[in-house]
Amino acid sequence: MQIVINGSDREFPSLSPSSTVADLLAALQIKGDRVAIEHNGTIVRRNDWPSTPVHPGDKFEVVHFVGGGADSLPLR
Repeated sequence: MQIVINGSDREFPSLSPSSTVADLLAALQIKGDRVAIEHNGTIVRRNDWPSTPVHPGDKFEVVHFVGGGADSLPLR
């Protein structure tokens, strides 16, 4: 299946017509704990990933959240 991820055309042979957003994340080998997904311009809630279908030509934006900071900053 061909879809667009973060503006790039990508081919996912492992995805079938019954695939969901959760299946897409598995194909991308992305853990879902620090990620936000936009599907065709709409944010998909985490609870809806297993039931949101993926179709050829769909457009996704996948955003990873990362933590961190400088160790030298004092906590207040």
